[in-house]
Amino acid sequence: MIVGPYINGACVLIGGIGGALLSSKMPERIRTTMPVIFGGVSMCMGIMLVIKGANMPVMVLSIVLGTLFGELVYLEKGIAKLGSKAKGLVELVTRSEPGTNESQADFLNAYVAIIVLFCASGTGIFGAMHEGMTGDASVLIAKSFLDFFTASIFATTLGYSVAVIAIPQAMIQLGLAYGATVIMPLTTPMMQADFTAAGGVLMFATGFRICGIKSFPVANMLPALVIVMPISSLWTSVFG
Repeated sequence: MIVGPYINGACVLIGGIGGALLSSKMPERIRTTMPVIFGGVSMCMGIMLVIKGANMPVMVLSIVLGTLFGELVYLEKGIAKLGSKAKGLVELVTRSEPGTNESQADFLNAYVAIIVLFCASGTGIFGAMHEGMTGDASVLIAKSFLDFFTASIFATTLGYSVAVIAIPQAMIQLGLAYGATVIMPLTTPMMQADFTAAGGVLMFATGFRICGIKSFPVANMLPALVIVMPISSLWTSVFG
């Protein structure tokens, strides 16, 4: 039974509502400190997953080739454009008052950024596919804890609109999870281990980006999750 996407969506929904309600009471130091902690936790989760890999060359080759493909097709820019289409919807419910155009623009830019963060993050996509193939929801559940607090912090400035993101996020993750159940019979434990390791690299890169240490092109790295299992199968058939 798939449960991770529902838990993740519920955490974003509750966190967004709670953050909006408590916006005036949340200290500024928490808003600035906690994202760094979230990034550190994401990196630790990535390390734990990377060490579960079966073939290091498979992980390395998948990440390199996948990222190269993502860069060539401008995948991250494409995802950002999809997120920007939400601006029109937000503008319908958040009309700016005269003289506040700059703050309204800041709001819309921030809102698009968190749509991409919640709906197209490497952790979420990997976690959904991982649960679909293995039945293990631990990645999405751990992400849910982070998303709850992240949504709460964003909602202190962006309001209840953050909670709305739970809907497309859950739909995307459910689609990936149920799609992965079709792939599961075609995989081997070794292929799943290499897939887990590649996902761990994406989570580690996501942690760096959240912390502001280095802006890894995480969205451009997503194709690695598509090619890692075929490469793992080929590697096993050639090298045993």
